[in-house]
Amino acid sequence: MKKGVFQAKKKNGELYYRCSITRGGKKISLGSYPTEDEASAAYQSAVRLYEDSEITLLNLSSQHAPLSFDKAVTILNHRDNRIYIKTPIYLRQGYFSYYLKDFGELKFDNDDLFYYSSHRILVHDGHLYVNDFGMQYGILARFGIKNFAVAGRDYRFANGDDHDFRYQNIVVINRYHGVRQAEKQGRLFYETRIHLNGDYLIGRFENDSIAAVAYNKAADAAHDAGISKKFPQNYVVDFSAEEYAGTYRSIALPEKYLDYVKRNSPD
Repeated sequence: MKKGVFQAKKKNGELYYRCSITRGGKKISLGSYPTEDEASAAYQSAVRLYEDSEITLLNLSSQHAPLSFDKAVTILNHRDNRIYIKTPIYLRQGYFSYYLKDFGELKFDNDDLFYYSSHRILVHDGHLYVNDFGMQYGILARFGIKNFAVAGRDYRFANGDDHDFRYQNIVVINRYHGVRQAEKQGRLFYETRIHLNGDYLIGRFENDSIAAVAYNKAADAAHDAGISKKFPQNYVVDFSAEEYAGTYRSIALPEKYLDYVKRNSPD
């Protein structure tokens, strides 16, 4: 066997070849390959990445084959920062970069390093997500941004870079379902609307927490009338249970809306 390569066998008896490299007391698997020559070439690529300091993330694309892009990034991080991380993370000063082939560099605060060291970011139709406990979660969910949120309307990136997910760069405009920030004559307010064969204006409120409770109350009124449509419930983080109940009682739903849900009741 060539250096760094060993033979393995699949359950059906078919042979394949694995390779690994040891650096800094760490044995690193480099993947599996159908032939010994391909496994050896991957091993030689890893050696080159470790030993040639001229190879960086800027010129990596032509330097890592036949290693996977992800594995090449982990090797460069191990080489330069002396820390091995199994996901394609490169440590920076005060933050870290997560690299996705054909997508580019994503920036995160170090507070998220433990999470993304053990959760791989995936891409589907341009959406970034992770698998966690058997579920798929968009990475924006970590900032309290809902799946239905629209960039520019419900949240924005402060520096204009939509690959920069550091907390100071994420500005959440609308946190709750059915609630939109609006402005009139320089005054900001929050508008609550619910969709039932068209949008019904429930009211305009001084803050988004009250507006979110108003949406919940409007949804409850529809359910109480027998309307079976599923409405997302807002979890209002700013209120205690007692404050939520008091706010809920104080909100008067528009008569036009209450008349509509009564007319469309199946009873």
